[in-house]
Amino acid sequence: MYSKTSPYRIITVCTGNICRSPMAALMLTEAFAAEGLGELVDVDSAGTTAYEVGHPIDPRAARKLTAHHIASEDHVAREWRREWFAERDLILALDVDHFGWLQEGAPDRESLAKVKMLRSFDPRMAGRSSLDQGIEDPWYGGHTDFDNTWTLIKAAIPGIVQHVKEAISEQAGIELNPAREPQQVTSMS
Repeated sequence: MYSKTSPYRIITVCTGNICRSPMAALMLTEAFAAEGLGELVDVDSAGTTAYEVGHPIDPRAARKLTAHHIASEDHVAREWRREWFAERDLILALDVDHFGWLQEGAPDRESLAKVKMLRSFDPRMAGRSSLDQGIEDPWYGGHTDFDNTWTLIKAAIPGIVQHVKEAISEQAGIELNPAREPQQVTSMS
């Protein structure tokens, strides 16, 4: 859990951890920094499989991030570890198969409650079935598929940022930027 001495921790999860989940983690990191929450929130990513462990981000994902001035060259794919259920405050699945896999692996109700579909934070997708909230794997496609992945992730980011602000405020007993309008993240346009 978040405390004044430890950051609120988020992990994004996809299959191999070279496309969707690192894109989401890096985009979220950028968004939290733009909101002045970079010191309070830590975002990382993992894959449900070991297929890509040790590999860099997919070059097409890197191209999309670079076009928006988000560095990705330090990313190294890794596989999900069970202890992260306890160590993360929010676990974001990128597609329905990851969501089901994480739900099945959750060791307790508290862990299960942390597992959410990333797109459930997109106001246009809230309340819809998790089957409708997935982001298909762009690895099988081309640049257009990575552009679409970017767009779908980006639409959920304001909702995730607001959710985390509320969680931090509630847990720490502080109000974060109460009258402040959300900042436009110019590098994510």
